[in-house]
Amino acid sequence: MRRFWGIVAFVFAVSALQVSAQETLDSGADKIVGMYYVAYEGQESKVRFTKEDDGTYTARTVWVKGCRDEDGNVLQRDVKNPDKKLRNTPCDSIVLITGLEYNAGKQRWDGGKVYDPTRGIRANATCFFGEDGKFRLKGSLLGFSQTVTWEKIE
Repeated sequence: MRRFWGIVAFVFAVSALQVSAQETLDSGADKIVGMYYVAYEGQESKVRFTKEDDGTYTARTVWVKGCRDEDGNVLQRDVKNPDKKLRNTPCDSIVLITGLEYNAGKQRWDGGKVYDPTRGIRANATCFFGEDGKFRLKGSLLGFSQTVTWEKIE
């Protein structure tokens, strides 16, 4: 009987360690969630990262300087989008990044796609926080890549 309780205690201890390890991974993965200030190609905007039900991460613009007039009318739209159905999207509602997954071994998010509305192109996306704590987004397409820095504000 003592052996039985010893095995039960061992199973519970291993289960608790697995849950603790998963919580640690999730908290590292969820570090990306929040609001970012972006200054790029002469535009200023705010972008919000959220976690989807499938565990991937998505980023969407929520504010773009000069996108709307004082009455809230849209002044700028996503006119360069390769998907013609999306060209009427207000620039403060564009989905910029989809499908990012956290890679715990490399402490980065990858496997997703980034959309650059200033050029109307989609590229592979990799995101990470640098040693200085700043958020970096790297877009890669056909052997070329560009990395931009965003400021996390909440």
